[in-house]
Amino acid sequence: MAFSSPSLLSSCSVHKLNPLLFSQRRRGITPSSWHFRRLRPRFFAVAASDNGVFTSPEIAKSFDFSSEERIYNWWESQGYFKPNFDRGSDPFVISMPPPNVTGSLHMGHAMFVTLEDIMVRYHRMKGSPTLWLPGTDHAGIATQLVVERMLAAEGIKRIELGRDEFTNRVWEWKEKYGGTITNQIKRLGASCDWTRERFTLDEQLSRAVVEAFVRLHEKGLINQGSYVVNWSPNLQTAVSDLEVEYSEEPGSLYYIKYRVAGASKSDFLTIATTRPETLFGDTAIAVNPQDERYSKYIGRQAIVPMTFGRHVPIISDKYVDKDFGTGVLKISPGHDHNDYLLARKLGLPILNVMNKDGTLNKVAGLYCGLDRFEARKKLWADLEETGLAVKKENHTLRVPRSQRGGEIIEPLVSKQWFVTMEPLADAALKAVERGELTIMPERFGKIYNHWLSNITDWCISRQLWWGHRIPVWYIEGKDCEEEYIVARNAEEAHDKACEKYGKDVEIYQDPDVLDTWFSSALWPFSTLGWPDVSAEDFKRFYPTTLLETGHDILFFWVARMVMMGIEFTGTVPFSNVYLHGLIRDVQGRKMSKTLGNVIDPLDTIKEYGTDALRFTLALGTAGQDLNLSTERLTANKAFTNKLWNAGKFVLQNLPSQSDISAWENLLSYKFKQEDCLHKLPLPECWVVSKLHMLVDTVTASYDKYFFGDVGREIYDFFWGDFADWYIEASKARLYHSDGQPVASTAQAVLLYVFENILIMLHPFMPFVTEALWQGIPNREEALIMSCWPQTSLPRQASAIKRFENLQALTRAIRNARAEYSVEPAKRISAAIVASSDVTQYISKEKEVLALLSRIDLQNIHFTDSPPGNANQSVHLVAGEGLEAYLPLVDMVDISTEIERLTKRLAKMQAEYDGLVGRLSSPKFVEKAPEEIVRGVREKIAETEEKLTLTKNRLDVLKSTVLVSK
Repeated sequence: MAFSSPSLLSSCSVHKLNPLLFSQRRRGITPSSWHFRRLRPRFFAVAASDNGVFTSPEIAKSFDFSSEERIYNWWESQGYFKPNFDRGSDPFVISMPPPNVTGSLHMGHAMFVTLEDIMVRYHRMKGSPTLWLPGTDHAGIATQLVVERMLAAEGIKRIELGRDEFTNRVWEWKEKYGGTITNQIKRLGASCDWTRERFTLDEQLSRAVVEAFVRLHEKGLINQGSYVVNWSPNLQTAVSDLEVEYSEEPGSLYYIKYRVAGASKSDFLTIATTRPETLFGDTAIAVNPQDERYSKYIGRQAIVPMTFGRHVPIISDKYVDKDFGTGVLKISPGHDHNDYLLARKLGLPILNVMNKDGTLNKVAGLYCGLDRFEARKKLWADLEETGLAVKKENHTLRVPRSQRGGEIIEPLVSKQWFVTMEPLADAALKAVERGELTIMPERFGKIYNHWLSNITDWCISRQLWWGHRIPVWYIEGKDCEEEYIVARNAEEAHDKACEKYGKDVEIYQDPDVLDTWFSSALWPFSTLGWPDVSAEDFKRFYPTTLLETGHDILFFWVARMVMMGIEFTGTVPFSNVYLHGLIRDVQGRKMSKTLGNVIDPLDTIKEYGTDALRFTLALGTAGQDLNLSTERLTANKAFTNKLWNAGKFVLQNLPSQSDISAWENLLSYKFKQEDCLHKLPLPECWVVSKLHMLVDTVTASYDKYFFGDVGREIYDFFWGDFADWYIEASKARLYHSDGQPVASTAQAVLLYVFENILIMLHPFMPFVTEALWQGIPNREEALIMSCWPQTSLPRQASAIKRFENLQALTRAIRNARAEYSVEPAKRISAAIVASSDVTQYISKEKEVLALLSRIDLQNIHFTDSPPGNANQSVHLVAGEGLEAYLPLVDMVDISTEIERLTKRLAKMQAEYDGLVGRLSSPKFVEKAPEEIVRGVREKIAETEEKLTLTKNRLDVLKSTVLVSK
């Protein structure tokens, strides 16, 4: 007969275990000591493996974290990470957010790997052909910077090597060190299909990048122009908004006089600026039209200081905040994003006063050649000398710094390549409106819509050598802005040039490379073979199912992938977006080396294990930041140990694998069938019913991506129901059944429940669950490939309610024992008073009740009325129609307890009298603060209640003494 567990029954997977990995080994059990007569150990289990891959829980005291890498390598060697179409045809596909090839594992990586691996393992067990496609990003700026620093240590400058040789050096570095982040991701248990690993500079992906550029240019969506960009003077390139980090830093606010042209010396406007050196690029002075202080100057001219009398118009615009600073704004469109937009709207000229290296150019006159910060100091000194400096105040600045180099970013007008985003954004907006794309949590949908509705053109060129070279060629001797050719390769570009300019034409390629985010925007489909839409992977796996990433790159990556996916494939690249929060320290602060609060994932794994780290990270809520603490990690390490010890107990109490008859009997139980469930004894029916309810709840939470709920639901059931209650209850079957069938029933239930716990917990804690799974005899497949439990299985509500009554009775007795300080090893008597129907099912489980409550099995009595010694007993009400009487004489030494309580009563009475006396004093009541008086009143009431309880207990004890005499 088939066992109801998916693991023991099912042949749904063709992935069978290698028999060479496992060997049989017998081991007797050593259950913890208790007061029932112990039988000779009868149950044996098989060790999972003796070859070093798995260690049986029977041998190891706790799960060995060092085995995680062996388990991972075994999974990968068996091909378990590849999509398998034998069990289904509708694939589940995730593209891994490609970490930088220069990267080293941090908690952000650990978060996305954990969440995505949970999704992938769940859907793999559900039977979907599952593809998690990994890869790394070439990270243009970061990688070039790393190699430049390495060369600098050798005394070599990039410019001295030349572009080709430098690029070769970067490739050499990549081949040597580029796999570091990949190996670290594997350490987290990522079940990716590594045979499909991609790199954004792979030949196939590079072809996709060029194709995308060419197509966008042909549609008129890519153009060249001069705009304000984030400029890194040290790196000598434009950088994306994501690569700019803002920090609060102390600085100064400079107040400067701008004289009004043609007016008296007393007519001037005072502006406040944090960057006075940019005044050489001023093209207007603006005031708010509602500001009466300056209305008389609107339409006149102002003289820009230190420019030999250059005039700029004084204009009005509601953009100016009249309450900030002096209410006068200098417009420097060449060096401020907002000023640039205002200048474009008003038709103002744009002046650039800065060179690419951060020095001032000839527009700055006498300050030409000075570094921007040196120029600031000299300019202020000169303004003070000429009387144009009003004052300088301390001011906290929001300083933009390069994420890579750390230097202050300079807004700068530069000729770059841009993508016109508005038409692409419209399509991405409609995808959400039509329900083609769902963003989780829902609140981020509003942020997504707002950003796309206010999108600006995207600067896609970078002044680097490492990356995708822009596929644009210029004609020697022609104007670069007017005469250029866009082509898929140099040969095509040359052919086009010859056709237009003749055979003797000479061309050269644009030296810039594309923004790394441009190639990343194509990631979901370029990795599957696009632009070859006939590629097998593209046809099978595109569009992908879900994109999971941090909410901080919703704009920079997610939205751009949606836009590019729709543009080039005609469909959204994924139907769901799941956004996780950031990892912070226990105080809610962002982790940083400066604060010294960085928690290293690899160090964490060594101390707590990968499973504890993953479980901790997964308990967060989607989109919300998670405060990570060692306390949480410690608690979840304890959870791993608890799971291991439960597995040890289950395995030690299974029949020997060679006992064919016992296993045939064990496998004959069909817990998925209603009639089998109803025939089970109360504790077994309860725990199986609760398990079936858990499967439904957990499956629903998995399907909704409520991973925090999944973790908590499994944790509560395992620890609160299975470990604390059923395992303890099962000992009454296993150690005191005298060979009765109920022992076999308990074995079957233990195995059935435990293996289903392992299945449901596996996506969260893959290593310890697989190791435990391999310790169970008769495993036909690896846990990673096992089938997910069925939902809507039978459960018996009446059994749940009845066992809850048994639990309530047990808790009441345990509490009474604790209250009377009864020694744990001491067995007491009990009279259980209940109605006939309650007595019927409670009395059937008297061995369980006796074990859990530490009651003497020979002195437990069931009756429908209070016993004769009720007055000398502790009376407990466990629930409606269920009471217990515990004879005091069994619980305490009555004379000693009377003496102890008498002393305690005297002490409490003295405390009570003192409080009452204090409250009786008019001076205290009148002068003491109200909260103090209220506290005394509350203390009196509390002490009065304790006095009453203690007196009643003394009366009971004294009456017991009298009766005994």
